Amino acid sequence: MSNSVINQTNLRRRLTVQQKMSVVQASYEPGVSVFEVARKYNVGLSTLVKWRKNAMEGSLMSVKDNSPAVPASEVKKLKKEIAQLQRLLGKKSLQVKLLQDAVAIAREKKLISQQPLPGVDDIVSD
Repeated sequence: MSNSVINQTNLRRRLTVQQKMSVVQASYEPGVSVFEVARKYNVGLSTLVKWRKNAMEGSLMSVKDNSPAVPASEVKKLKKEIAQLQRLLGKKSLQVKLLQDAVAIAREKKLISQQPLPGVDDIVSD
């Protein structure tokens, strides 16, 4: 019995992402069951089901390295957060520009010192 276990371990193979995807696509053929495809390609049923799930979630890399896929809801949430941070960055950039312009005008009208403070970078960029 231990001999068969050793032989089964030696038979283990690694499929490329393209091979896995072709097996997954074959499992979606009309009139074919997942079990039949798993048997035809000598792949475990649970493995094929996992590949199908990962492929449905759109994670080819997940199929490749068996890491969990990022759900679409998480992607949507992160994209929303990125957009929010970009808007905030835009507002802050505008505020900095307005303050730089205000300092430049104040210096022209001699309302504030013409020289920047020692040890501090000048707020007005040329």
